[in-house]
Amino acid sequence: MDVVYDPAQLRTFLAVAQTLSFTRAARRLGLRQSTVSQHVRRLEDATGRRLFSRDTHSVELTEDGEAMLGFARTILAAHERAAAYFTGTRLRGRLRFGASEDFVLTRLPEILQAFRREHPEVDLELNVELSGILHRRLESGRFDLVLAKRPPGSTHGELVWRDALTWIGAPQLRLDPDRPVPLILFPPPAITRARALEVLEEHGRPWRIACTSGSLSGLIAAARAGLGVMAHTRGLIPPGLSPVPARTGLPELGSVDFVLLHGRTRSAAVQDAADALAAAILSAGDGLQPRHDG
Repeated sequence: MDVVYDPAQLRTFLAVAQTLSFTRAARRLGLRQSTVSQHVRRLEDATGRRLFSRDTHSVELTEDGEAMLGFARTILAAHERAAAYFTGTRLRGRLRFGASEDFVLTRLPEILQAFRREHPEVDLELNVELSGILHRRLESGRFDLVLAKRPPGSTHGELVWRDALTWIGAPQLRLDPDRPVPLILFPPPAITRARALEVLEEHGRPWRIACTSGSLSGLIAAARAGLGVMAHTRGLIPPGLSPVPARTGLPELGSVDFVLLHGRTRSAAVQDAADALAAAILSAGDGLQPRHDG
C-alpha cells in the first residue's frame, strides 16, 4: 500500500523538530497545540514509527525522526516547486536580506542559490553583519528580512532553532587557571561578546582581550593560532576548533536563539519574496550546519 505524506503534517513535524517544543511549534505555525499533536500522531501512524520521544519535560527526535528530517525537507521542497510551477506565480522585486556572521561557513549559501534558481526575477541583496547591527538596521528600515541571533530575554522574531553556546579554541590550547582568560571576540554590539563578558564577570573570572575582529574568518584564524578562546554556537563550530574541556572551569554560557525577523512591508511583492525565503530557511532549520570541505 502506497503511503502519502501530508505536507501540512510534514511542516508541523519540522517545526517541532527545530524547536523541540509542541508549544513553540504551535506558535510558529499559528495552530492549536492539539492540532500540532494530531499532525505528529498522524505522521507517526503513516510511517509506523515513533518520530519523537517525549515526556512532560522534554521532546527529542528518535533515530527514525532524525531520518525523517531529510525526507520531509526533500518532499516539501519538491511540493513547493511543483506548486509554484503549476500556479504560474513568479516572485519579483528587490529583497534586502541580512544574515549574521555565524552563517558564513554554513549551508546558507546553498539555500540562497536554490532560492535564486527558483525565483530568478527576485533581486536578492545580501548583507552579512553582526547580529546586533542587523537588529538596528532592521529597525531603521534597511532590511526586509534578517536571520540573526536573538538577544537574551528578547521574544522578537520567528524561532529557527535554539542551540547551546560553548567555549571553543584550538585543540592544543592550554589555559592557565592563574592567569586571565584570553578572549577572541567580535566587537560591540555582538551578542556572543556580551554574553562571554557577562558570565566571566558573574563568576569573578579575570579576562583579557587577545583578539578583536568584525570578521568571523579573522576570529577563526586567531583561535586556530591558539591565541585564546571564543564563545560560539555548539552546532556551528568551525573545522579545526573544538569545545574547551570542562576541566578548565570556564562558566557555562547558556543557549542562543536564531530567529527570522521581517522588516516593515514596502510592497506586496517584496513581502511575498521575503515570505518565500523565510519558508526556505525554516524548512532547513537546524540543517544549517557548517561546511567541512577541507
